[in-house]
Amino acid sequence: MADYPQPFEQQYQSHLKHLKLKGLQPKTIDAYARGMRRIGAYFSWRVDALSEDDLVAYFTDLMASHSWSGVKLDLYGWKFFNQHVLRKPWVSPNFIRPPKVSRLPDIVSVAQAQAIFGATRVLSYRVFFFALYSLGLRLGEGLALTVGDIDAERMRVHVRDAKGNRDRLVPLPQQTLRVLRDYWRVHQHPQLLFPNRAGGLRGAKAATSPLDRGGVQRALHQVAAGCGLKKTSPPTA
Repeated sequence: MADYPQPFEQQYQSHLKHLKLKGLQPKTIDAYARGMRRIGAYFSWRVDALSEDDLVAYFTDLMASHSWSGVKLDLYGWKFFNQHVLRKPWVSPNFIRPPKVSRLPDIVSVAQAQAIFGATRVLSYRVFFFALYSLGLRLGEGLALTVGDIDAERMRVHVRDAKGNRDRLVPLPQQTLRVLRDYWRVHQHPQLLFPNRAGGLRGAKAATSPLDRGGVQRALHQVAAGCGLKKTSPPTA
């Protein structure tokens, strides 16, 4: 862990504690923490009394090198830090506006999904892509699935900590149940439905983490490109 100049070090640690106490998702905590590290470095670790002009300069530079989603995360990270660490009233900056984009939703058709499944040679990825598509899950939701989340008796799947930190139940198609059962017989992990494949098939049963998010995304990009599809993200990521 890096050591930052005081008092930023103390403020940053307080920021981390508040993020965890608020029950935010790990990826949100990482994003807000990263944003504050970036803001701190930009202002030489002095962030107690940033003016509107200071923020204009920072976010202008950030927009030149990052996407709107990255800018938005830094803005929300700063908002959280401002409210919970500096304990100052929050006034949303009027100088930041999301880009106006009008486009159709990016949806994978049944034929495109079948092409992706058929072209995916690695079993773990093929089953994972099929589960995401058939259950309508986001990438993180699929990775977090456990054996206990599959309710074969009621034909439903318990999706935990979904969007908004809420659990939800989704219907379990018979074919999906059959595919998942066949796949589990291959790795037989006592808990994880999609164990990390870093240790190969022999190590899957003892894996301590699910499939690597980056590895899943890279595999899908490669398969989609090989199928001639422009779609390069999980169907419901």
